[in-house]
Amino acid sequence: MIMNLADQKFILTPIKNTLLVQMPPKLTVMEAMALKKEYRQWIEEETIEKIILDFGKTKFIDSSGIGSLVSMIKFTKEQKIVLQIWSILPQVAEVFSLIGMEKVLPIIAHTEPTIPISGSKLTDLPSVTHPSVRSKTKRLIDIIGGLMGLGFVAILFIPVAIAIKLDSPGPVLFSQTRCGWMGKRFKIWKFRSMVTNAEALKATIDNQAQGAFFKNENDPRITRVGKFLRKTSLDEFPQFWNVVKGEMSLIGTRPPTPNEVEQYEVPNWQRLDVRPGLSGEWQVNGRSKIRDFEDVIKLDLRYQENWSLMYDFKLILKTITVIFSKDSGAA
Repeated sequence: MIMNLADQKFILTPIKNTLLVQMPPKLTVMEAMALKKEYRQWIEEETIEKIILDFGKTKFIDSSGIGSLVSMIKFTKEQKIVLQIWSILPQVAEVFSLIGMEKVLPIIAHTEPTIPISGSKLTDLPSVTHPSVRSKTKRLIDIIGGLMGLGFVAILFIPVAIAIKLDSPGPVLFSQTRCGWMGKRFKIWKFRSMVTNAEALKATIDNQAQGAFFKNENDPRITRVGKFLRKTSLDEFPQFWNVVKGEMSLIGTRPPTPNEVEQYEVPNWQRLDVRPGLSGEWQVNGRSKIRDFEDVIKLDLRYQENWSLMYDFKLILKTITVIFSKDSGAA
């Protein structure tokens, strides 16, 4: 059986209670949307106990593809269906390894990775990452900028820590799990700007934003010192450590929480094609005023389309201007 989806072919081969699915040459937003739409139908039409995804011909996968697989993993687990992978080309295997996908989506033994298609070299295969992620110069700038930023953190740490402690009981630093490139999770660090039980109180606060992110202009969880830290963006400074580690970049997209990612439709995953940034299009274009998640997506995709080292430099200058403007800071 052949399913024509997004001008690509998913070849389905039922074998008793197992469904073998040959994946298309690329798994990007159009194919990923089709996959998410159709896999439920496959299960409904057949008595399926196991699904094997054959990646032997798939040479490219982006964050949208990862998003469709995450959705498929959750659904098959709910249905108590075994989901496995078979035959992965090296570059796709590399993506899976970098984000830890093999921990939740088993690769059948003795099949990984397969040899590239006859007549092609590994270097001929499409790259699996956005140019900004591959750029060694951007990474060098991130390391230099991150180390300089940590220098400022060292100078500011004691006075900021004293102010936070005098204003509100609790730790000086706040950590939270966020999702980075391709959805890989990491811990983000900030100077604490909210009360210690802020996460527990979140459900009691009205969300003034539309879509998969949270925003409240007068969030009562923010402390007095926290308002100043956010106004000046000082609360973000500990994230220079995330930049040095390579989990973030100086310029990129806003790193979402896992709860936000769970609300994503497949196209929304495109914003995870680049490393998250300390600043970016969203931060310099009125983040306090943006209330619709679709507007955030548009800004993220604009950054990906226009990216260059010079574009990053312009956004860095804009960030400095915004920080020192009277309308700066998060609401």
